[in-house]
Amino acid sequence: MDWGTDLWDQYDVIEKHTQSGLELVEKYVKFVKERTEVEQNYAKQLRNLSKKYNLKRGSKDDPECRFSSYQSFLDILNEMNDYAGQRELIAENMMMNICIELTKYLQELRQERKMYLSEAKKAQQSLENTYKQLDSSKKRFEREWREAERAAQYAEKTDQDINATKADVEKAKQQAHMRAHTAEECKNDYAAQLQKFNREQNQFYFSEMPLIFNKLQDLDERRIKKLAQGYVLFSDTEKHVMPIIGKCLEGITKAGTNVNERNDSMTLIEQNKSGFERPGDLEFEDYSQGINRASSDSSLGTPKGPMDLLGKNRSKNFWLFSKKSKLSPSMHPPFSTPPAPSPANGPPSPKFGRDPLSYCLKEINKTVKPRISSFRTLRRSPTVTEDFAHLPPEQRRKRLQQKLDEIGKELQKEVDQSEGLEKMKDVYEKNPQMGDPASLASQISQTAQNIERLRGELNKYETWLAEAGGRGDTLRYRTHAFNNNGAHDVYSPDGAHSEESTPDPSQAIYAEFDDDFEEEELTTPIGRCTAMYNFPGASEGTISMQEGEVLAVVEEDKGDGWTRVRRTNGDEGYIPTSYVTISLNK
Repeated sequence: MDWGTDLWDQYDVIEKHTQSGLELVEKYVKFVKERTEVEQNYAKQLRNLSKKYNLKRGSKDDPECRFSSYQSFLDILNEMNDYAGQRELIAENMMMNICIELTKYLQELRQERKMYLSEAKKAQQSLENTYKQLDSSKKRFEREWREAERAAQYAEKTDQDINATKADVEKAKQQAHMRAHTAEECKNDYAAQLQKFNREQNQFYFSEMPLIFNKLQDLDERRIKKLAQGYVLFSDTEKHVMPIIGKCLEGITKAGTNVNERNDSMTLIEQNKSGFERPGDLEFEDYSQGINRASSDSSLGTPKGPMDLLGKNRSKNFWLFSKKSKLSPSMHPPFSTPPAPSPANGPPSPKFGRDPLSYCLKEINKTVKPRISSFRTLRRSPTVTEDFAHLPPEQRRKRLQQKLDEIGKELQKEVDQSEGLEKMKDVYEKNPQMGDPASLASQISQTAQNIERLRGELNKYETWLAEAGGRGDTLRYRTHAFNNNGAHDVYSPDGAHSEESTPDPSQAIYAEFDDDFEEEELTTPIGRCTAMYNFPGASEGTISMQEGEVLAVVEEDKGDGWTRVRRTNGDEGYIPTSYVTISLNK
């Protein structure tokens, strides 16, 4: 079944249907565009929300960030930001794959439909013109035939009239004959026009219009198929990002399961543990007895100040009260100036009133209250010192240990650089064509100064850590530096200098590398290299090679100009990086 056969007479219906179909496509495109705007606005709001609650710049070092609950919240914000990105991707894909594609296809369909309707109108116009010619010839034939009949009747009447002359009769017959001939020509023309019209009408209804209708049917079916694909894409576009959205949601779930309340409590302890001991009980100070507190050892007669309450920490500053709390002058007299003793068997002092014991207790309460309220002053910003003495003991030990670790890493870096420079200098001395050893003197001197400075800082912080009651866990580094006489100064593990005379400076430089090779197992090669030049490998720790030789790369150049390689027989050593071309495994 097709439109050309079954809907041959429904031109208006077909025209309206195809127009309605194109309008449906246009309506769907507008719908998807508005959907993309919703997605984009949703994604924008999600991003703004994540940004609003995310960490501000410079607050990443906030102690609160170390708690698992806070980290999980940040993970949730990051996942929401990624989720917003997927919503933006949905909007972008819908715009590209649906809106733009359907809009372009819709324009093509409009042009094609317009062309088909134009062809149908031309065919219909041609048929109408043929019909007009047919109707005109028909009317002419009818008119001429009537004229011929009247002329024939007039000729016959004239022939029967006795008064008519022969000339009149002859003229009337000629006129009737001419009219009959003209009517016959009109008849033939009408027959020809009728035949032409029937032929064109047959072609119009059985050939031209069915073909146009079938083309419109194909156009409409293609339009429906494309629209259906757009419907599917509307769903598939979102399905395509569902796995990633699912991962975002799984990340949020994981962030919730990663919260560890016990670890958060321990983190809070680690961050804020002061290391102080709890203050002891206050001793009773009896002002009613005329006892000299300066010389008496009695617990009732000898009031003790804040430092006397610290027990074994008496020799140290008690930060909780001594640095943070300042008692007003009115609070000090009970500890510094004893009240005047009452005369023996005399009336009590007016200062005590009738109940000396109540007065003493009130005075003690006045002294204790400021100490309790001094907790409010703990958050005042103290003066920051290099030895972190402004921190509580526990926090001070942690900060000193952290500082020691940082200095240790920096010192190790300088040591590695110094050893590399020494190896490079040795190579330059044995192979002058590679470079001038004197050019490295300034770098070696600067590195030695840096090592000395860092070692001094290391000893200084270790001393402070020992004073704080901690134990330094930093590694000592066995480094070498040339003195003015060309001999080596070897630094012992405790930082002291011990002079050792070595016949070959290179042996001292590369002694550590030999130890490493003995202790370490064979590591997996990370690539291959090809020698571009010969290298003798005369220094200990190096390995010789010939031009064109292929070696396995065991360790990359760390910035000192040397690469660690291995032969097939297992020999390992260092070679100049500039002597080979390296190809690392991917």
